[in-house]
Amino acid sequence: MATLKDIARSLDLSITQVSRALNDHSDVSEETRLRVKATARAMNYHPNVSARKLVSGRSGIVGLVVPQHRNIGQDGIFMEVVAGLSAQFSGRGMQFVLHIMAEQEPPLPVYQKLIGTALLDGFVLIDPMERDPRIDFLRRAGIAFVVHGRSGETIDYPYFDIENEQLAYDLTEYLLARGHRRIAFLNGIAGRSYVSRREAGYLRALGAAGTPHIPELHLNGDMDEAQGLTGTIRLFSGNAPRPTAIVCGNVRLARGAYQALAALRLSVPGDVSVVAHDDELPALRASAFFPALTVTKAPLRDSWEPLADCLAGAIAGKPLAGLQRVGHYSFIERNSVAPPADR
Repeated sequence: MATLKDIARSLDLSITQVSRALNDHSDVSEETRLRVKATARAMNYHPNVSARKLVSGRSGIVGLVVPQHRNIGQDGIFMEVVAGLSAQFSGRGMQFVLHIMAEQEPPLPVYQKLIGTALLDGFVLIDPMERDPRIDFLRRAGIAFVVHGRSGETIDYPYFDIENEQLAYDLTEYLLARGHRRIAFLNGIAGRSYVSRREAGYLRALGAAGTPHIPELHLNGDMDEAQGLTGTIRLFSGNAPRPTAIVCGNVRLARGAYQALAALRLSVPGDVSVVAHDDELPALRASAFFPALTVTKAPLRDSWEPLADCLAGAIAGKPLAGLQRVGHYSFIERNSVAPPADR
């Protein structure tokens, strides 16, 4: 296996120059950095973690901690998260490790134990809760981290997010503009920050239109096809006024809603209009729905690069202003919305 000394000899550089180039120090020119990294790859160089930590103060290893759940191996979104982040950190010469907690295991002792090993430079946090305790814990511990989303009132940490409140507002307002007043919302798990933001956007759109909020039309739960199906059945079997339109938190919920409406012999959009947010998940195209689904769209895969950039920047001590990023979403009008039949 090649060593730093081998690379240095090959390029006629000092070992210190090679080490600083591999660790992206600012005093190394871009040309030298690229030349050193290309040679390291060609010589199949792999840094020794202990030596790297000793020289630079960093291990080059970052982690993601997630809870175990029954179908984690079949969870397509989870697999995309892991694969996407791993590829991005690998491209930066960093190692990405996954730690799966036991079911019901409290997270903070897990982070404490991982920090105690002194081998991790930082963490990626996903699915933040409102006032997420992980953020306060890592902030107090002085450990670098980046959040996929935003949590709490004081946003003084690196993050990548989309404007969840505004996209929910846009979807709801689109339905209101077409005459709908009884608009249901199949939202995600209560307590998660993006779910709260989307609820706020939904309520803001209803309020701006002077439309009363009917609490029974807002349902929280897992963002999967089964929840879309059972949630939609529930919307049409209770005592609350039946909705003429449904906002779905993602396309998997929308697919379940389509199945439920078909089982109830209700047509889209003739009887019920449906819109959704589209994360552009693998093998699930909103344009292939029948009728094609109107969506706001922000591909989930576009999150991995900025998350890796922000965490790498936080570890390197870059200014916070450049480590807080908001992605864009688009609005795509298709054929799943029509004026309500009882207008």
